[in-house]
Amino acid sequence: MTHPSSAPSDTGRHSGSHRPDGSDGPDPRRWKALAVCLVAGFMTLLDVSIVNVALPSIEKGLGASPSDLQWVVSGYALTFGLVLVPSGRLGDATGRRRMFVAGVVVFGVASLLCGLATTSSLLVAARLLQGIGGGLLNPQVSGLIQALFHGRERAKAFGLLGATIGISTAVGPIAGGVILSLLGADEGWRWIFVVNLPVAVAAVVLALRWIPAHARAEGEQDGGGADGARRRRTDLDPVGVGLLGAGVLALLLPLVESGRGGGSSTVPGWVAAVGAGLLGVFVLWEHRYSARGRTPLVDLGLFALPGYASGAVVATVYFSGFTGIFFVLTVYLQQGLGYSPLLAGLAVTPFAGGSAVMSAVGGRLVTRFGRSLVTWGLVLVVVGLVATDLVLSSVQGPATGWWAALPLLVAGLGSGMVISPNITLTLAEVPVRRAGTAGGVLQTGQRIGTAAGIALVGTVFFAHLRHDPADAAAVSLRVATGLVVLSLLASLADVWLRRRSDQQGRA
Repeated sequence: MTHPSSAPSDTGRHSGSHRPDGSDGPDPRRWKALAVCLVAGFMTLLDVSIVNVALPSIEKGLGASPSDLQWVVSGYALTFGLVLVPSGRLGDATGRRRMFVAGVVVFGVASLLCGLATTSSLLVAARLLQGIGGGLLNPQVSGLIQALFHGRERAKAFGLLGATIGISTAVGPIAGGVILSLLGADEGWRWIFVVNLPVAVAAVVLALRWIPAHARAEGEQDGGGADGARRRRTDLDPVGVGLLGAGVLALLLPLVESGRGGGSSTVPGWVAAVGAGLLGVFVLWEHRYSARGRTPLVDLGLFALPGYASGAVVATVYFSGFTGIFFVLTVYLQQGLGYSPLLAGLAVTPFAGGSAVMSAVGGRLVTRFGRSLVTWGLVLVVVGLVATDLVLSSVQGPATGWWAALPLLVAGLGSGMVISPNITLTLAEVPVRRAGTAGGVLQTGQRIGTAAGIALVGTVFFAHLRHDPADAAAVSLRVATGLVVLSLLASLADVWLRRRSDQQGRA
């Protein structure tokens, strides 16, 4: 999804949106269509965090291994991220409503399969399919906003989208805890997935009624009549899709599988080297594909734009760090300290709530402070995580959650100064015609970072869990903190390079 501040402003144009048939005037269905899009997007993003509080119940109910639990979380993020860019291309070529509906259907069916899973392997497979559904529909949301809204209305629509992203992260652990508390830990975890079904059915029905069948953003052209249309349908870079997916999977498999058993991986380490090689081939292929006049899966020229490459690095590394925090704390609080799923969800709420609140404030401050705002946000996250580590190391028993609340709130407030402002700064120099691709690539990096981070942090956590749960939580939290520190160093380097460039320009 694209952040509101990255949406084109369309200054000087009218404040409505064109009808999908090309006539002037705002489409009367646009706000209803937006509501459908936001509800569906909320549903898919909620499933990133809602499942964390259910992991101990899933482990007990299905006899899931540590590796299975990691795949339940990171597998969803991985397939979600891998599908984003190609599904955005398909939406441009075949129609955004069609892809949106297809994504909701896949997500709904996968949610049912998750709820009916009788083995951990079936649950992991269903979660992978669920991630594909989320990745299919999410790029269509920002594309439809660009198509249906202009000027101030577009900024407002993207603002609502940003709020949806923040709220879904904040309420996920609490929602999961409430469901498990009401329906029981043994079978309640199934309803965390099944509850998506009525939402998915309603979203499909209302999407077919309210979302225009053919919605094109301002500035999108036919690209050469019938020939251009045929080219858009076929120029989907399937080789690039295959190389990217195979490379990332090969990189992550040894890491995730190392959480099985006694920390020994069932996948040899050389598979990761093969993955790195495949990603190198992917970059070469994209260069060649672009040189032939075709449209590559990832427009590598984006990384030459000011601030894009550095912002993408900050986002990817940061997501690899902070998402593992929820995974570790919700499992530790339940298995190590005997918290109920609801209390575990409430215990991590200060981080998510602080992040959601500060995201709205950070969006207004980013134009004034720029990259410095992101850098100071990362500093706050590191300070909050270090303080949380001190709490886990010195406080034992049920009071741990209370003592950790303030440090987690500080870290969450810092996180709100990082995610949304970083997206705004990263996409600031991207031309409107490349905004969709740029946003898709950026979010893909975030999802891959999420999957890799949970795999790494989860492996460390489960390797220490059998010896000392408190030590396992503290050590894995330090790994997550280290990843955030790497993101901070990348942001500091970007600030230094920008100031150096400004000084050279003035000289």
